Amino acid sequence: MKFFIAILAVVALAHAEVEWKVKTPAEIKAIREECLKELPLSEETIQHLKNFVFPDEEPVRKYLLCSTKKLGIFSEHEGYNAERVAQQFKADLDAAEVLAIAQGCADKNEQGSSAEIWAYRGHKCMVSSKIGEQIKAHLRKQAEEHA
Repeated sequence: MKFFIAILAVVALAHAEVEWKVKTPAEIKAIREECLKELPLSEETIQHLKNFVFPDEEPVRKYLLCSTKKLGIFSEHEGYNAERVAQQFKADLDAAEVLAIAQGCADKNEQGSSAEIWAYRGHKCMVSSKIGEQIKAHLRKQAEEHA
C-alpha cells in the first residue's frame, strides 16, 4: 500500500511539473491584481513597485510572496524554481545565462527565514541582475510605445 501511495505521489509531482507554463503578460497582470486584492498596498507603495523599487517592508514582502507563488515560480518549501524563473523571464537574454542568474539567486534558505523574507531576498537578487535590467528596459519600451 505504501508503495502504491509513493507511486501516486511521484506521478502527481511529475504531472504538476508538466502543467506549469510561462505566464502571458495578461496572466501576470491578473495575478498581480489578485494579490493586490488579497494584500492591499498604499498608492505610494504601488508607485514604488512600478518604478522597480521594492522596499523591505512586510506588506511588500507578502505581496511578492503571493505573486511568486501564483506565478508558480516559488514554493514555501523549495524556494524559487530556477528553471521556471529562467523560462518566465528569459526575454531576449541567453537562456543559459538567465538560468545561471536564477540559480545564483535561488538560495536554499540556510538562514531559516520566513517564506516572505526568503521570496523577497531572491526577488531582490534577480531584480538587481541582468534579468531585472532586461525587464525594466522592456517595460520602458512598452510605456513609450503606448504613450
